Amino acid sequence: MVEPYTLDRRAARLAFSRAAETYDGAAVLQREVGARLLSRLEYIKLDPLRIMDLGTGTGEAIEPLLQRYRKASVLAVDFAAPMVAKARRRGHWYRRPGGICADAHQLPLADMTMDLVVSNLMLQWCDPLSGCLSEVRRVLKPGSLFLFATFGPDTLKELREAWYEVDTAVHVHTFPDMHDIGDALLQAGFSEPVVDMEVITLTYPALSGLLKDLKQIGAQSAVDSRARGLFGKGAWQALQQGYEGFRNEAGCLPATYEIIYGIAWVPDVPPPSPGVQAYPVQPIILKKR
Repeated sequence: MVEPYTLDRRAARLAFSRAAETYDGAAVLQREVGARLLSRLEYIKLDPLRIMDLGTGTGEAIEPLLQRYRKASVLAVDFAAPMVAKARRRGHWYRRPGGICADAHQLPLADMTMDLVVSNLMLQWCDPLSGCLSEVRRVLKPGSLFLFATFGPDTLKELREAWYEVDTAVHVHTFPDMHDIGDALLQAGFSEPVVDMEVITLTYPALSGLLKDLKQIGAQSAVDSRARGLFGKGAWQALQQGYEGFRNEAGCLPATYEIIYGIAWVPDVPPPSPGVQAYPVQPIILKKR
C-alpha cells in the first residue's frame, strides 16, 4: 500500500525549469501522445478563437493548433518560465503564441475567456486535481471544450516495483484511474465527459537510459517526503537488479505508460450527469534508441 503524500510544486517547477534546454531531445513519448491527442480534434466540430495550451512545455502543440485553427490565437501556459519562453518562439513572426507563466490552480485569466483548452500530460502534476479542473472550467466559455491526456495508474509500474527492492518510500508518483478522472470532471461542472485509455511501452537497453530521459524532461520525483541528494552504490545496484526482472525476450527493459485521454464540454445549460464511457485499445510498443 502506497503511503499518502503531497507533491512539492516548487521542486516540480524547478525541475521543469532546468529541463527546458534538454526537454525536446528526450520527449519522445510526449510528442507521440500530443499528436494522438490533437488528432481527436478532426472529429469535433469546433471553431475556437481563443485557445489555451495548458502545461505547454516547449510548445509542441502550438504550431498544429495554429495551423488547424487559422483565425485563433493560442496562449501558452506553464508553471516553468523557461518552458514558456521556449513555447513563445513557436509559430511564425507574424503569428506567434502569447505566453503566461502561471500555476494551473490559479490561472490569471477572467472567467469564460477561452473557447478551447488543450493539456498534454500535465494534469498528473496537479495536486489536488480538482483544483486544476475547477480553474479550467472557470476560464472556458459555455459550449467550449477541454481536451487532455494524462497518466493512469500503471504508468512506470516497473520502476515503482523495482524501487521496492531498495526501500518502501515513495519514489514514483501514483496516478488516478480514468473513472476517478471522469467523476472529477463531472464534479467540476463539465458535461458529457468521455475518457479512454491506451498503453504505450518504451524500451531501453539499460535502466540508466530511462532515468536519464525522466531527468531531461523534468519528470523527477516531486514527492514532499523524497530523499534529497544521491543514493548510494548499494541502492543503485538493488534498483538495477529489481528492474532486470522485467527484461523482455528482445533483451530490452520496458517502461509502461498508461495514457488516459479525455474530452469534456462546458454546458450551455446545467447538464444532466452522464456516465463516463471507456474504450480500451491494444498496447503499443515504441522502441527508444
